Amino acid sequence: MQTHFTRINKPKTNNTMKKILSALLLAVLIAPQAMADEGMWLLQLMRQQNLKDKMAEAGLQISVDEIYSPEAPSLKDAIGIFGGGCTGEVVSPNGLVLTNHHCGFKFIQQLSTVEHDYLHNGFWSNSYEEELPCEGIAFTFVKEIKDVTDEINARVADGRLTEEASFQRNALAVIAKELFESDNIEGKEHMYPQLLPYFEGNKFYLVYYMKYTDVRLVGTPPNSIGKFGGETDNWMWPRHTGDFSVFRIYGDKDGNPAAYSKDNVPLSTPKHLSISLAGFEQNDYAMIMGFPGSTSRYLTGDEVKQRMFHENEPRIAMRDVTLNIIREEMAKSQDIAIRYANKQATISNYWKNSIGMNKAIVDNKVVETKLAEEAAFKAWAQQNGKSEYIDVVEKINACVKDANRTTYLTTLATELISCVEFIQRNLYEDENLFSDPKLTQDQMNSFYNWLHNRDYDHNIDRRIAKEVLPLYFSLTQPEERDAHLNEMYAKYKGNLEKYIDDVYNKSILANKKNFDSFMKKPSAKKFEKDPAMQLRAAVFRTYRALVAKESEIAKVINPLHKTYLKGLMEMTNGPVYPDANFTMRLTYGNVKPYNPKDGVTYNYYTTLKGVMEKEDPTSSEFVVPARLKELYEAKDFGQYALANGEMPVAFLTTNDITGGNSGSGVLNARGELIGLAFDGNWESLSGDINFDDNLQRCINVDIRYVLFVIDKFGGCKRLIEEMNIIK
Repeated sequence: MQTHFTRINKPKTNNTMKKILSALLLAVLIAPQAMADEGMWLLQLMRQQNLKDKMAEAGLQISVDEIYSPEAPSLKDAIGIFGGGCTGEVVSPNGLVLTNHHCGFKFIQQLSTVEHDYLHNGFWSNSYEEELPCEGIAFTFVKEIKDVTDEINARVADGRLTEEASFQRNALAVIAKELFESDNIEGKEHMYPQLLPYFEGNKFYLVYYMKYTDVRLVGTPPNSIGKFGGETDNWMWPRHTGDFSVFRIYGDKDGNPAAYSKDNVPLSTPKHLSISLAGFEQNDYAMIMGFPGSTSRYLTGDEVKQRMFHENEPRIAMRDVTLNIIREEMAKSQDIAIRYANKQATISNYWKNSIGMNKAIVDNKVVETKLAEEAAFKAWAQQNGKSEYIDVVEKINACVKDANRTTYLTTLATELISCVEFIQRNLYEDENLFSDPKLTQDQMNSFYNWLHNRDYDHNIDRRIAKEVLPLYFSLTQPEERDAHLNEMYAKYKGNLEKYIDDVYNKSILANKKNFDSFMKKPSAKKFEKDPAMQLRAAVFRTYRALVAKESEIAKVINPLHKTYLKGLMEMTNGPVYPDANFTMRLTYGNVKPYNPKDGVTYNYYTTLKGVMEKEDPTSSEFVVPARLKELYEAKDFGQYALANGEMPVAFLTTNDITGGNSGSGVLNARGELIGLAFDGNWESLSGDINFDDNLQRCINVDIRYVLFVIDKFGGCKRLIEEMNIIK
């Protein structure tokens, strides 16, 4: 990142070279120390990196031990992984959890039917007994963090572990299990370990987690609040979305993780967050603890271009056609609207993100910034005699050039599998499938039911396949496709629609009639020749071959990135943070507006007035519930209103977040909850690659709006009484 590159001495060069280098290095040479806004910091390194002093300068009023302590309960113990890709926080002594509406969306959708449409109507429980179990959901706490860098390096040094394997999760998982089993930590029977590389393999940390799988829905606003603005407002500011939902963690009578049981009790945690109604002003301190998923802050300029043209562009193209069909079908039927709601949201999110990222990379001159950083790095290496660093960027870029087409094709294959549900699972390669009649029956039934689940529609999926497969053909060359696909193209004389119809009509798995007929006398040979299985096999053969190619590329490029970041850490004077990898991080900054372009200034907060101004009864994205309008017109905001009588909805901070941070609590200088992070702004969608202090903003729902909706709109006062609210 450019803001890490401080105190760089100019190399001795001739005058011409000086002028060229000066132009390239300008942004780097004038960069200040890393600002408070930037950085997804490791809690275990706060003291080592002197973050406590920097955070205090930014406004923090509590000690770092209150944030993270290995010995005593701290704020860390109130934060956990919600589901498989979000963050949540405990806000009561009884395991009450707040997260985003879009994080709980999948589970709310699964509980919804036409008769009980919780997506459209919302849901509020009035007792523990009314809280709804959610199949497949979990809440996971971090119990312990260990630095095992020396252990991993020792294994590489003596040959027990190759450097190549030190980047591989499977290899590290074996070591994690070994180290975990030899540890005498109390309560380990309820924990599991995870060992990951950090700083591109220059550091390794072993984390112990505890996962609770009995998590129940307590309350959620309707889509018209929790998803207000929909796809149109996604990644946008000003924002007026009440993006929250409420769950509860249950455990056994001793507080241990346990499968769902009516005998389980609400979890009593060692720490829960207090909630502040005091509000905040511009420039007030704000920090976020959560689990950012993935960033790529140390890419080269060539890798940025690879991301744009070989990942984002094919992803956008494939999802465009898929989303158009899903939107059309959802508009036709309430049933389909419920069943496909989560699919639409999931596909749409990173479709729009990819569009915005490509635009932001150009608008924010990210490639140019990376080139300047690379030039500065090389100049520093040359001046200081660091021969191992001088040409490392050139070596990385050579790998990138060789990998570009493979990356493009892998993205296409991945999106093809993701968009077309009928080819998402390849069962016939199980060699034992037909060896045992009972096993065969069970496996086949399981497979059929997995495919034809409640949310699957065969004809909608057929429509998608008819659009996506021809697009895949148009973007690939014959030699880049599996032979079977080329054979089918020739057999059907280029009529891929006819081919898809035959696959979706004639497959054993197409419908119950075909399936039952096959199961009367199942045959491995017949199953293998099934048109759907052959299509699946063809796509997966292509995908696996491409993944194998990428693995070979990784063997070369991973050590190069390790060397590059090692050099960057030597070059910088300030603390450095590793890329996000869905492990717990802290980011701190301030409540702040921004100026996206000349003549445009955005305020740092929005109010309920904006919801009313955006109302559009003709659009499902901008419907305002009647009850919300009643409360607005009566100005019945209770204790949650601003001093001027307005009802706050959302606000901006400079916190450095990315996907995975969704649902993270925004905390004030005293560690009290003031909001929930749920989005980033359109202008900074290149932020996963390059942080821009002037543009990067985190969009948060104000905790006062959350409580207002729970209390005044939902009438669920029992939850308000359960929380520790500070006025």
